[in-house]
Amino acid sequence: MQHKGYLREHSDLLLWLMRTSDLLLSLFCCALAYRIVFADSTPPSFLLYQISVILALLLQLVTFNATELYRAWRGEDQVQEFTRLLLAWTIVFGVLIFIAVITKTTASFSRAWLMMWYVVGYATLMAQRVLLRAVLRRMRAKGLNLRHIILLAEGETGEKVLQKLRENPETGFNIVGYYSSKMPSEAIETAQTGSIEEGIKYVTTHQIDQVWLAMPLREEDLIEEIMGKLRDVTADIRLVPDLFGYRLINHSISSIAGMSVINLSVTPMDGVNRWIKELEDKVISLVTLLLISPLMLVIALAVKMSSPGPVFYKQTRLSWNGREFEMYKFRTMPVDAENQSGPVWAKAGEKRATAVGGLLRRTSLDELPQFWNVIKGDMSVVGPRPERKVFVERFKDEIPSYMQKHMVKAGITGWAQVNGWRGDTDLQKRVEHDLYYIDNWSFWLDMKIIFLTLFRGFIHKNAY
Repeated sequence: MQHKGYLREHSDLLLWLMRTSDLLLSLFCCALAYRIVFADSTPPSFLLYQISVILALLLQLVTFNATELYRAWRGEDQVQEFTRLLLAWTIVFGVLIFIAVITKTTASFSRAWLMMWYVVGYATLMAQRVLLRAVLRRMRAKGLNLRHIILLAEGETGEKVLQKLRENPETGFNIVGYYSSKMPSEAIETAQTGSIEEGIKYVTTHQIDQVWLAMPLREEDLIEEIMGKLRDVTADIRLVPDLFGYRLINHSISSIAGMSVINLSVTPMDGVNRWIKELEDKVISLVTLLLISPLMLVIALAVKMSSPGPVFYKQTRLSWNGREFEMYKFRTMPVDAENQSGPVWAKAGEKRATAVGGLLRRTSLDELPQFWNVIKGDMSVVGPRPERKVFVERFKDEIPSYMQKHMVKAGITGWAQVNGWRGDTDLQKRVEHDLYYIDNWSFWLDMKIIFLTLFRGFIHKNAY
């Protein structure tokens, strides 16, 4: 019996079609931008434009391959693909601009043309990938373009894998057989069942796409035995270890000194991600500070006139890796508000704030000076909110995984805040949202949070 995927044998052809369509779309967007920018004229250096386009297409082909855009993205988050595409597309134009600078030909090119090509081209390439995924999902719903797999399971791991695959049918994995010493509680429809030995025999006598070993890492002897018996099998073999009980952050597998290392909990702010985040923070903060400087001046005058004391208030908070920094805010309370009480957790209905301070807190305008913290590198625009050390020491023993929120820089706004988990709300829920943000970080998630902040992040019932 043959269980080969419908498009598997033609995957190389599909990848080359993808490469070709990417080049054609890029060329189309280039021509469209050229037509719009030079609608009524022809640039004097038309030959240079032709050379630059040819060079850009060659760079695109090389860069897209080097950044592994042309591989199977089955079952993976499309945001990761979009981020990889943005990186590759930016590299192409970065190299093109660098060549223009060193050849002293920058004055011969229209910046409007280059920018329009960059923006429209990325949007078009992204749209093509959205459309492709939609087509593949429809095909998989009809039983086409599936990957037919055999599950060899031990313990409860196999049952968890089975449940996950059933909950996500769009991934296109069809379970042909489930072989384990213990059958799962759920009935397996239209699948072969039996012991692991029977599963190995089935794999060696039938054509399938993939074999998944779903078992705890402690079963290393069994895994080694199965791998030995499957040494002549041409199907892909994957190990799904039992990591379901762990709180995983940005987990992946790395190759270090020839060893395969499983990353269980690591910061996403590493390598190129760190540079993307830094650039995002600096650009957004500089632009924001320029735009809101008149508003900040008005607020400063109001704070100064409302009560004696400084305009700004500094407070020591904890950020990335537990590092302490001085966080800036507009002062909202009298200068001696905590002399008697010490650090107090803000709650609804408290009367410590001044009249102006209460308004600033309800509208979150007291947080605006923190854009200067971002410029200094203490904070990010988006990230988990920082807390005082005295509260961190308390919460780290009370809230599971609380300290993992410090795997990225603290932020002015965050995923928890735009979802209403701020002020005196459930800390466990807030931490869960912070960890979701860290585990799923991308440039696009940051943009989504910033967009939501503009509409529901400033004025909120839990802001006080």
